[in-house]
Amino acid sequence: MKIRFALLLSCIALSSPVAASVATPPTTEQAKANLAKAGPIESFDLFQLADGIDDGELNSEAIVSAYLKRIAAIDDSGPILNAVIATFPDALDQARAMDAEIRAGKYRGPMHGMPVLVKDNIEVAGPVPTTAGSLALAGNITNRDAPLIARLREAGAVILGKTNLSEWANIRSDNSTSGWSAVGGLTKNPHALDRNACGSSSGSGAAAAAGLAAATIGTETDGSITCPAGVNGIVGFKPTVGLVSRRFVVPISHSQDTAGPMTRSVRDAAIMLTAMAGRDPQDAATADVDKWRGDYASGLSVDALKDMRIGVIRAPNADAALFDAAIAKLKEGGADIVLLDAPKIDRQKMGNAEFKVLLAELKADLGSYLQGLPEGLVPHKSLADIIAFNTANAAKELQYFGQETFELAAKEKGLEDPAYVDAVATSRGIAAGALNSIFAGQKVDIIISQTNGPAWLSTLGKGDAFSGPSASALPAIAGYPHLTVPMGLSGRLPVGLSFIGPQWHDHAVLKAGYAYEQLSKARVTPTFRASSDGK
Repeated sequence: MKIRFALLLSCIALSSPVAASVATPPTTEQAKANLAKAGPIESFDLFQLADGIDDGELNSEAIVSAYLKRIAAIDDSGPILNAVIATFPDALDQARAMDAEIRAGKYRGPMHGMPVLVKDNIEVAGPVPTTAGSLALAGNITNRDAPLIARLREAGAVILGKTNLSEWANIRSDNSTSGWSAVGGLTKNPHALDRNACGSSSGSGAAAAAGLAAATIGTETDGSITCPAGVNGIVGFKPTVGLVSRRFVVPISHSQDTAGPMTRSVRDAAIMLTAMAGRDPQDAATADVDKWRGDYASGLSVDALKDMRIGVIRAPNADAALFDAAIAKLKEGGADIVLLDAPKIDRQKMGNAEFKVLLAELKADLGSYLQGLPEGLVPHKSLADIIAFNTANAAKELQYFGQETFELAAKEKGLEDPAYVDAVATSRGIAAGALNSIFAGQKVDIIISQTNGPAWLSTLGKGDAFSGPSASALPAIAGYPHLTVPMGLSGRLPVGLSFIGPQWHDHAVLKAGYAYEQLSKARVTPTFRASSDGK
């Protein structure tokens, strides 16, 4: 049961009673005073801040001001996380406009006035470029909102800024260091600053964990939401591919790409997804979305696990103690636990086919994106042009790792190539077939597994030293929903618990994850330790 903001304040000092409807917002000075009484901005989930606006205790301007100060103190100085590339100069103006709407009697819902940080491969109208972390797109100020951003604005969100990412969403090189981009530098993990924030949504994961915004947005092709969410100790949700429009998002793969929320709580992710989801006539993957989308925050209950069949896949290198404790919590919530063997599939065959798909679609989809940009912003019109730019600017772009994956993709023959068509059928057939055989054959509602291993040391120039399991491949390739929820600390570093569901069963996945979250209370606040050995 959530505690409304006015009730929280009343525990500290006398305040107005809980509002039956949206109350008139206070002055900004009063809202700042109320926020200061209740606690630091980083201690609140999005839904709690939304309650504060609903209760008439807070306003958006006070909330945005607090996050801007937090970014200056934690990201720009102090630990210097490098999670945020830029903030929008009109963020406070956006907030004041949302407050004015409430004074005029218009309330858009729980996203009203909530500041959001956006991964910098998603276009946002305004003076901040969309770079995908590359200097090649430094002039990419399109002055247009991606449809998912337009939906968030319609729901009342304030777009606070852009987050750092693994350059080109980690597709440039197999030897890349996650969280590094030529534009933003290396993002640090707020739980231990020498540890990696994973990628490619590194900045969004670190920013959400460090309390730099009410919520953040990431994108995933295979693991780029769930891994950074897991290693930063937050909630990350990769929706069914097609639930959220991908238009005006710098692409890798139209088969697997999707944006999704990265937040402090499952309820926050559900609120975000409700605003983000919807049909886009220019994104064919969204054609059926209106049959499935709804209010994803409705029905979230600790009782959701009762009579739910949960299939359990234990990765051989998972943290046994944490995973056993998670299973115990699911049983405590009433779930029927079904122990499963790992799917008997040819993972090498699936992985090789997926790689072929990503190479071919990167060449085609990135070329289409570049050619569709407004004239005069960037001179590059193809992947070959980006490769040439990197070569000409090697001192900055190629100082730590190369672009061999780009070079492989540039050799692809196109989307009509029979080898590509076969690879799509092979990769998707293996992944979806494996998951469907479990959902249908074992009659389970949700599959769980450990999301990730603990964060590894960041070693620029030496690539990533991934540790522990990864649960991302099957749902990523199949396009199915995948939620990660904090499971606790493994060696003083966070790991997540994955909830995977059938296609379009996003709501069921969120319900299961929410119930587990409420029972486990496993989220841990970052301490910004300098090193992973605790110093």
